[in-house]
Amino acid sequence: MSKFAVFILAGEEFGLEIGRIVEILKAQKITPLPKLPSFLCGVISLRGMVIPIMDLRKRFGMAPSPIRERIIIVKTVNERIGLLVDAVKEILSLEKEHVVVPPSIFKGLKAEYLSGIGKAGDRLIVLLNLDNLLTSEERIVLEELKSEIRSEQRGSVG
Repeated sequence: MSKFAVFILAGEEFGLEIGRIVEILKAQKITPLPKLPSFLCGVISLRGMVIPIMDLRKRFGMAPSPIRERIIIVKTVNERIGLLVDAVKEILSLEKEHVVVPPSIFKGLKAEYLSGIGKAGDRLIVLLNLDNLLTSEERIVLEELKSEIRSEQRGSVG
């Protein structure tokens, strides 16, 4: 059995493995940065760490929303990133047999973004593959920008 945090995005239910979630924050001021891909809104400072924020609606080609209620901080391959979502709904346990392999495209999302489709009664929950949300090129751009921010912060301290 696996546990997932279920969140809402454009009226659809998505899930993330609970073990990958660091914390869930109320929406806060996001500092925009130049040179970012359009689905990255900017960064926040969280206890001294610079955390990039990804608008999942933009990443998945969904209509933008004025609703920006929660930021889910998650661990990806080698960093932490914040995911902007409409609402966090619940923690849900799913048996292995209730998680199926996603089709090549599901609700307009590419299979590479999905780790599976969870079935909970008559609900279908899109389970995200966190490690594929950013390409290696996007990760490099983010790392370079975060390094620039850190060196600017060190420069302004002295």
